[in-house]
Amino acid sequence: MTDGKTFYFEWEVKLMEWLQEHLGGTAVSYLSVFGEEMMLVALLGFVYWSYNKRIGRTMGLCILEGLVLDSMLKNIFTRLRPYFVHKQLNIYRLPEPDAPMYDISAQGYSFPSVHSTNSVGLFGGFASRAKKPLFTVLAILIPLLVGFSRVVVGAHYPTDVLAGWAVGGLMIFLTVFMEDRLHPAVMYGIFLAIGLPGLFFCKSADYYTGYGLLAGFSAAILFEERFVKFEDTRRPLQMILRLAGGAVVYFLVNSLLKLPFSHEFLDSGSRAALLVRCARYAVVAFADFGLYPLAFRLAPKKQAAQETTKG
Repeated sequence: MTDGKTFYFEWEVKLMEWLQEHLGGTAVSYLSVFGEEMMLVALLGFVYWSYNKRIGRTMGLCILEGLVLDSMLKNIFTRLRPYFVHKQLNIYRLPEPDAPMYDISAQGYSFPSVHSTNSVGLFGGFASRAKKPLFTVLAILIPLLVGFSRVVVGAHYPTDVLAGWAVGGLMIFLTVFMEDRLHPAVMYGIFLAIGLPGLFFCKSADYYTGYGLLAGFSAAILFEERFVKFEDTRRPLQMILRLAGGAVVYFLVNSLLKLPFSHEFLDSGSRAALLVRCARYAVVAFADFGLYPLAFRLAPKKQAAQETTKG
């Protein structure tokens, strides 16, 4: 299935050929992990649940709004991945390893690079608030390596990566600008409104995943600020437990919400299935970032009770 458009610059193909000929791609492909789901969930969760929830909010918005905008652009440009078009190019790291390599509905479109956007949003979003030279260096270096890896492995044209970096940078600018000037509810409403048109033309699962996560994350932040108000921690054991618990909640809630539906329906790509996916991820995000932090308030109360008893 190759339902998509083909457009590229000759220099892009020649550069990719040269890189693959001289570098291969197997080892370089591991650099892509810094822009993938597991890394995003782990680092975002660690920062939000333990290190600094204000920085975590910024990171989350940068990542999720970037994912929504990237998905909308992919559905507009429908650019085929390089290895679809240029058979002399290898693909060393498939976007979906368990799906057929030429199934465009599974492997997705090429422009822009979501990995590149994710890495900029994750590390750049952190550096924009942490404001330390080391974090700024990492926020530049890691996205460069991720983008480089996406070209070398044959998953993206260089212009896909450039566009991905641009989207990530734009999301950082907009998020920091609005966080410092607008009421949170107004800001989240603007972000959701920007992504809303995608409901009318996007056919890829990534969009519905991203929009659901953005909606749930936005609602979770408002809920947490009003009803939860948990505190950051630097205690190693608490940090580990919070991260582990958040991962369990994420995968458990996601799995439970799939139970009412058949695998055939969820994988059908129908309008109904995509809307269910959007709603599912909204609930998952709200549970993980809004409701789950309620558990953090139990530990201080328990500790205070023990100290009172000893006294």
